[in-house]
Amino acid sequence: MDAHPPLRFEIEGGDSARDGSTALVLLHGRGADRHDLRGVYPALPTGTVLVTPEAPHPGAPWGYGPGWAWYRYVADDRVVPATLTRSLESLDAFLGDLPSTLGFEPARVVLGGFSQGGTTSLAYALTRPGAAAGVVMLSGFLVDAPEAVPVRPGALDGVPVFWGHGTHDPAIPLTLGLRGRTSLGEIGADVTPHDYPMGHQISTRELADLADWLRIRVDGREEA
Repeated sequence: MDAHPPLRFEIEGGDSARDGSTALVLLHGRGADRHDLRGVYPALPTGTVLVTPEAPHPGAPWGYGPGWAWYRYVADDRVVPATLTRSLESLDAFLGDLPSTLGFEPARVVLGGFSQGGTTSLAYALTRPGAAAGVVMLSGFLVDAPEAVPVRPGALDGVPVFWGHGTHDPAIPLTLGLRGRTSLGEIGADVTPHDYPMGHQISTRELADLADWLRIRVDGREEA
């Protein structure tokens, strides 16, 4: 049996895409699935294609319910490194095949996600410099696993990071978000922080800010 079977996924906006479009790959949170973030699509800038893959680890054995997980969580900002590494390797294959999957050559691929998905996306960008044109962190954290995910100066050069977080998040406290932002700042990363009066969720205001960031910082378009 293949140790790294292909990730299942959904695509929104692919029918109207063409070479040069931006592909936003969003990873779901713990215990969710590939359908969870499809509703984000209407808020994205015109011409953006949304791709939502499904994590490789079944969540039930770890007590995460019937959905899927990108890694096994320990506590605070710590995870079981081998489980995260497995997901990063699965993303290698998935992103490598993305042009043939989409049927067009995207001008840029932005990687992000919610909660576990955001944490995994940031880990991917740090360990594969230049693999993503931008990182979207929605209520996640910078994992504390120096051997698996080193935070090196220059790793995110030219890769803007959108980091949104709820000020009342009970699952991943804002303090963890602030800790991660500080660490990225120390290596010279370009981080755009946004905090919202909410819990562990994605708000309408956050999606509007994300759309502006994608349009201006990633696509380089001023017009709405």
